[in-house]
Amino acid sequence: MSETDDLRATVELLAARVRALEDQAEITQLVAQYGPAVDSGSGEAAASLWIEDGVFDAVPQRRMRGRVEIAGMVHGDGHQSLIRNGCGHVLTVPHIVVDGDEATGRSYALNIRWDAEADRFWVARVSANTWR
Repeated sequence: MSETDDLRATVELLAARVRALEDQAEITQLVAQYGPAVDSGSGEAAASLWIEDGVFDAVPQRRMRGRVEIAGMVHGDGHQSLIRNGCGHVLTVPHIVVDGDEATGRSYALNIRWDAEADRFWVARVSANTWR
């Protein structure tokens, strides 16, 4: 193998590693945007985290298909009452596996709610998330 071939192989290897790191950073940023989007009541910002026809399987057993349904959930009475009363969606940093053009991130989400009578927040729900 010539020096040129060796250099080319090194550059290709580094470029592949940079692409994988960029994919991981992009997924981490996607996950980080979810909580602030839903907690601010911005259905459009939350929905934009999915592809146009993406699927959001939420607890309890609610499946939303597409950005319109996801935004509708955020704008809906149930979610609006949560954020009006004090609610925070806190997501952990995802563990990400990149496989070619596909990646999977897994993390936890805590739904933290305000209890005015007890003058404290409490964890109402912990869920495991998978982002693809």
